[in-house]
Amino acid sequence: MSDRFLHGVPGRKIEKIFNAAPGNEIESGKFDNPESSAALAANAFGFFLERPQDLPPLPDCSQVAWRRAHSLVLEATVRFPWSGGRHPVLDCLAATPSALIGIESKRFEPFRKKSPASFSRAYWRPVWGNHMKGYEGVRDKLSEDGRMYAFLDAAQLVKHAFALRTAVQKDEHRGLTPILFYVYAEPDSWPNNGKPVDEGAKTRHREEVGRFAKEVDKNEVVFVSCSYRRLLEDWARHKDDRIRAHADAVSKRFSP
Repeated sequence: MSDRFLHGVPGRKIEKIFNAAPGNEIESGKFDNPESSAALAANAFGFFLERPQDLPPLPDCSQVAWRRAHSLVLEATVRFPWSGGRHPVLDCLAATPSALIGIESKRFEPFRKKSPASFSRAYWRPVWGNHMKGYEGVRDKLSEDGRMYAFLDAAQLVKHAFALRTAVQKDEHRGLTPILFYVYAEPDSWPNNGKPVDEGAKTRHREEVGRFAKEVDKNEVVFVSCSYRRLLEDWARHKDDRIRAHADAVSKRFSP
């Protein structure tokens, strides 16, 4: 475990979280794979697990006046408004006095082949309110053409948005602004063979992120996207030297 987590990241606590979560990331060895997205997210945001109030304002989250986070959960299951079936697991869920922010992190996933998007019939239940039409529209288009997004996992983002919308209807988070924060890496090369990650794929991924953002603009769940490089550049300018050092450590370890 000594090399699994960066300095200042509560590794034992995070291991317990992942061992209790779906995905079997650690026991299966996936977490320790040099391409692991979970390792990047757990190290980057796990630094704030025991002190969520120190999480800096996330870029482009100006839709709400940023106030200190009072809770931060890794591998957070956010439930739909029904009991059965699978429910989304977000890499991180942060709550401030004004917002509930679900963080979905990607590393190499956009640049790998993926299966066509699919939704069960449950996602057409009339339970999403009147201000989720953009997300519902993406759902409908993906049900007709599951490959319309070749690099962005738009189906996963739609499901996350539906779950966040459900969460802010409940007493614990009622009245908070739901924000889906998509943070992605743009690595230079594949760690296992050193081959460059295709620059055209990075460009097309960014284009798809922009297209998705336009589709869901002005919906109840606010969609925000940001590269890891931009996020870490923000942290590297922070007044707290511990956060600056953490940003540098994440950059050096993961080269996102």
